[in-house]
Amino acid sequence: MILTVTLNAALDLTYRVPRLLPHASHRVARAAERPGGKGLNVARVLAALGHETVVTGFVGGPTGDTLRRLLAECPGPLTDALAPITGDTRRTVGVTDDFTGDTTQLNEAGPHVTPDEWAAFDDRYVRLLRDARAVALCGSLPPGVPVGAYAHLVREARTRHVPVLLDTSGEPLRRGVAARPDVVKPNAAELAALTGSTEPLRAALATRRRGAHAVAASLGPDGILAVTPDGTWHATPPKSLPGNPTGAGDSAVAGLLSAWSEGLPWPDRLTRAVALSAATVRAPAAGEFDRAVYEETLGHVRVREL
Repeated sequence: MILTVTLNAALDLTYRVPRLLPHASHRVARAAERPGGKGLNVARVLAALGHETVVTGFVGGPTGDTLRRLLAECPGPLTDALAPITGDTRRTVGVTDDFTGDTTQLNEAGPHVTPDEWAAFDDRYVRLLRDARAVALCGSLPPGVPVGAYAHLVREARTRHVPVLLDTSGEPLRRGVAARPDVVKPNAAELAALTGSTEPLRAALATRRRGAHAVAASLGPDGILAVTPDGTWHATPPKSLPGNPTGAGDSAVAGLLSAWSEGLPWPDRLTRAVALSAATVRAPAAGEFDRAVYEETLGHVRVREL
């Protein structure tokens, strides 16, 4: 199975309004709620692709109860191994402007995690690693979790010879990279913040020197740049698609993980990641993808070796 870790899970609320205007009241045309947080989005895409997936992280309170109920309704081979905490799971609110197609995102910080809750999660994580083919560590850290948490979890996975992908930002990313994950998946802004370079190739090379075995950098509509021990590639979609880009990076992670677990080479991993990312832009929410767009895009992704 593939294990995804979401330390700061969320209940995602999506509102669609005819047009979003500052300082105005709005009538919501449509509303939806889904289990969210980067690792849960990755897991939902993996399960939809047919991969056996286990999710872990923290969940608590009435919001957490709702998240777990919705998670149980997700299609595909998806298992809930979330760790309970006293605090209430956070909410994220996305407001989509139907006139422009733009989405405004509001993210709560998350519940406070106690030292005992962190220790209990660490024990759970080590047990889950026994059956994992790969693990993805995704998203922000909730209050109370040590800033070096991802570095610790990377080392736990490497000790047990489980390939690990890291997708976070800021100081947790900097420390996590130093623990030598197999793959890091930053976006262009996160890569620049980590290295000080706004040139993606130079920044990706610098990230490898800092400890990452391979770097797969999301470049938005310009696709994905991968710098690996096997080579360097730039994968681009056939065209830019209008829609909501929220969650496109999470779907790219799912594409990389699924192809990686199947033993496919890097160009095929990137093809799947780019196609899933594009298909998510055309889906109503993060953690979902338009299957028709995905299948159509797969055959037209361009992968160029640099």
